[in-house]
Amino acid sequence: MFRSLFVLFLVVPLIEIYFLIQVGSVIGGLWTVFLVVATAVIGAGLIKQQGMTTMQRAQLSLAQGQLPATEMLEGVALLLSGAMLLMPGFFTDAIGFILLMPLIRQGLIKRLIATGQFRYQSRTMHSHSQHGHRDSSVIEGEVVDNDEQRLR
Repeated sequence: MFRSLFVLFLVVPLIEIYFLIQVGSVIGGLWTVFLVVATAVIGAGLIKQQGMTTMQRAQLSLAQGQLPATEMLEGVALLLSGAMLLMPGFFTDAIGFILLMPLIRQGLIKRLIATGQFRYQSRTMHSHSQHGHRDSSVIEGEVVDNDEQRLR
């Protein structure tokens, strides 16, 4: 855990600073800033488009009675991609754009599922009626209305 945080908060910014200095020395500071902002804007548009597509596939899976596990993990990957693209720098932009590629993203997700990093279980709840048989379409309840106490 400590090693991951060390890499996240120290090594990644150092890599970003290095690339920003290198690119800035070649094309100039103003163009470097323009490129950083442009990648964020382009990335946000792509994330919106792919997020909508992923949401539609998830709704289709739900309509077919299937759990949209892959689509949910794709949503997490798109969220991570968006965070990477909004951070200023070229290294995190490259990671963000890589996660935006559907084939790469889906391949990573399938690998994570295959290695057992993510598992899902489906649980169904059944109610027991007074007659002792299971009926999942019946919900028993009681309504209590205390108008007299509210009016006081």
